[in-house]
Amino acid sequence: MCTILGSTIREKSVQESIKKIIQAGGLIVFPTETVYGIGADATNPEAVKRIFEAKGRPQDNPLIVHIAEKKDIYTYAHDVSERAEKLMDAFWPGPLTLVVKKKEIIPSIVSGGLDTVGIRMPSLDVARDIIRAAGVPLCAPSANISGRPSSTIFDHVKEDFMGKVDLMIDGGFVEIGLESTVIDMTQPIPVLLRPGAVTKKMIEDALEMSILDATEDDVKDVPKSPGMKYKHYAPKGMVYLLEGEKKRVCSFINEQITSNQTIKIGVIAPHEYLLEINANYQVDLGSLEHFENIGRHIFLALRQMDELNIEVIYIPALSNQGLGQAIMNRLIKAAGHRIIHL
Repeated sequence: MCTILGSTIREKSVQESIKKIIQAGGLIVFPTETVYGIGADATNPEAVKRIFEAKGRPQDNPLIVHIAEKKDIYTYAHDVSERAEKLMDAFWPGPLTLVVKKKEIIPSIVSGGLDTVGIRMPSLDVARDIIRAAGVPLCAPSANISGRPSSTIFDHVKEDFMGKVDLMIDGGFVEIGLESTVIDMTQPIPVLLRPGAVTKKMIEDALEMSILDATEDDVKDVPKSPGMKYKHYAPKGMVYLLEGEKKRVCSFINEQITSNQTIKIGVIAPHEYLLEINANYQVDLGSLEHFENIGRHIFLALRQMDELNIEVIYIPALSNQGLGQAIMNRLIKAAGHRIIHL
């Protein structure tokens, strides 16, 4: 049986329920500031195994451990560097995951057999309250069936996991809409593994040094971060990214819609593009002047394409700078690297 609760969890009875479920090896879906997560006791390998089963996730795809207090990182990791501590001071709580050397208390199933683990401290109060109530760190990958777009609203969580978990907590529409930035702090020079709302420049400014960028590396072995190896974020329809000047992109989309009227074609684009596109099925990401809003709506837009049974989806490629790097990282994976240069 799956229980659904609102995001007010500070009642003692609710906290006791959370603790009981987690101690019994159960699963809880809950909101964070990035996306919804599906959580289990990160120190219990059998509970962690249930996450992989519920998501249909390959077990060599590591999970991120969520903690409620900065000091907790020292319980679950060793050799935490001064640079890692600088980033903790600058961005925790928040959407930044640090890959560090794990202690034995974190089972190998969490890290795909590696001796490292990604750890973060979410900024959403509800998320940290849930971790405190559980009394243990929580593994919490995004609450979506593996390969599908991540869930940013509660209806999508219910669609994927109703009946598969023990408790679901409704936190409404998440704040950021993109998974956390992941940076490997076990190397002599920190390595960006997954871009997110904490940008490469923000990290470099905090550390006062340049870092390496492995976000586009082709990973063959066990990845150190989620989102590096397997197909991710894909809707059911075929996604194409369109690289080129705005006028050419809009003309191409209009031509495709006109010449392929037996195919359901959808468009996901910023408002400035949609002013020049004649599409029956479209999702407005908002203005190009507000990339935070675009990032927040990417996964929601991809899910809406599924709800409309769209067969082909066109999305203009956006700037790869700043937050745009995280947005394009997700879109390129959603498109399976299908990019049309115009």
